[in-house]
Amino acid sequence: MPKSPCDGHESVSCPPQGRALWFEEIGRAAIRAEPLAVAAPDTVQVRMLYSGISRGTESLVFAGRVPPGEHQRMRAPFQAGDFGFPVKYGYAAVGTVEDGPDALIGRTVFCLHPHQDLFRVPAAAVTVVPDAVPPARAVLAANMETALNALWDGGAGPGDRIVVVGAGAVGALTAALAGRLPGAEVTLVDIDPARAAIAAALGVGFALPEAAPGGADIVFHASARSAGLATALALAGDEATVVEMSWYGTAEVSVCLGGGFHAQRLKLVSSQVGRVAPGRRSRWDYRRRLAKALDLLADDRLDVLLGDPIPFDDLPARLPAILTAPGAAPCPLIQYPARP
Repeated sequence: MPKSPCDGHESVSCPPQGRALWFEEIGRAAIRAEPLAVAAPDTVQVRMLYSGISRGTESLVFAGRVPPGEHQRMRAPFQAGDFGFPVKYGYAAVGTVEDGPDALIGRTVFCLHPHQDLFRVPAAAVTVVPDAVPPARAVLAANMETALNALWDGGAGPGDRIVVVGAGAVGALTAALAGRLPGAEVTLVDIDPARAAIAAALGVGFALPEAAPGGADIVFHASARSAGLATALALAGDEATVVEMSWYGTAEVSVCLGGGFHAQRLKLVSSQVGRVAPGRRSRWDYRRRLAKALDLLADDRLDVLLGDPIPFDDLPARLPAILTAPGAAPCPLIQYPARP
């Protein structure tokens, strides 16, 4: 870890420092000392409790697979550095407010911030976590936003036959939300049979691709693989909608449109959380959507998506396996040390 300029100079007044995870180069990460922003009346200082890893997006960043044309759009709030490397990235932070407006002192908050044990941001950048949501589960807020936005984009409704292809964190949360629709028949599809336990915990059906039910009214694709998209198209019923939620980075995607795509008059729709779904945009802003995503996490069944806590200090060494290990928890959970 780089040495702090204040080390060995106790008489020098130095601002508080945090420690942050940086992606240094392809396949290598390190923890760096990180100066905090200057304190101001409209800012908060947050000490991290947990952060979550978005395996899909962060694996692309870690592998240097963010397309040059998407470098600006893919910047995370409070990111430091640029794509490719070095870059400080992440967007699922939960912590306790140590300093700031009186109404926020001691509150547990969510922030779209990289993995860092202590940071200062504008007070408007944090959202209070509801009392009914444990701090560890609150790291799912960004992924829940993505799932909520996708349901809006796809227009899923009560009684629909809904299939979700890909049982990662985003896909599983999409299935969980769809399963709350009255009368909806929801099936979560994945190539890993172990994901059946997740589907069961969430109260939805499960199927391997070859056994998945066809004729769906709406299909959500979240596997980030060409084969998964082909499965999604094959499972859609006549004039149904397929919502593409995956982001592929620089990977080329092969899509077979020579089967029933035209004859069935299928609709392929993209969904991306960077914009509120068009049907809600005139009434919903990002803050309202994030607050609702946090409210929707008040469901004990969602804990099945979280991995065993990984100490922050172990993260650089364990990150390659976390991002690539088959069968890993949909959302790896990072735990930060208590205040010294």
